[in-house]
Amino acid sequence: MTRKPVHLALYDTWADWETGHATAHLALAGFEVRTATPGGRPVTSTGGLHAGPDLALEELRPEDSSLLILPGATAWDEGDDLAPVARTARAFLEAGVPVAAICGATAGLAREGLLDDRAHTSAAAPYLAATGYAGAGRYVEADAVTDGPLVTAGPTEPVAFAREVLRLLGAYDDKAVDAWYRLFHHSDPAAYAEWTEAVSR
Repeated sequence: MTRKPVHLALYDTWADWETGHATAHLALAGFEVRTATPGGRPVTSTGGLHAGPDLALEELRPEDSSLLILPGATAWDEGDDLAPVARTARAFLEAGVPVAAICGATAGLAREGLLDDRAHTSAAAPYLAATGYAGAGRYVEADAVTDGPLVTAGPTEPVAFAREVLRLLGAYDDKAVDAWYRLFHHSDPAAYAEWTEAVSR
């Protein structure tokens, strides 16, 4: 079965460390990972990495994608420049296509009203409350949360974020994902053999 690509939205100041586990292990599972930026412009990460996109965010259609990943960025909290990215996430969710947001991207989704009726998490409840959103009652104190087609996580949880993404897309079976998480999050040496055995089947 041909899998549709996973799309990683990138924008200036994106947080390099937050999505690497997810994109790398999706690619290893056979998903093509493509980057999309506002206006199709090159962007620069927090760590100074320069990225040229595969396509403009405005060209991205939910029906052509398996998932939209939104990393954090200081730009999420510095004005409305990334509001169009949050509107793209709305289009994906309304089409039933998953969205995974971490760190500051969760605030962007909150401002767009996309967390009002979904269980979610972020860096901290007060951080999202400062957006004025109506979903505070659905906030969950957890490393990462999946509610239907939406994954959310805070900035310190890139491994848990990836775990939820891998599960949501069925990239690996549950046993493999559990072993992978214990290996990369807990440094459990026993999990390495379990992980390699699970993915070699």
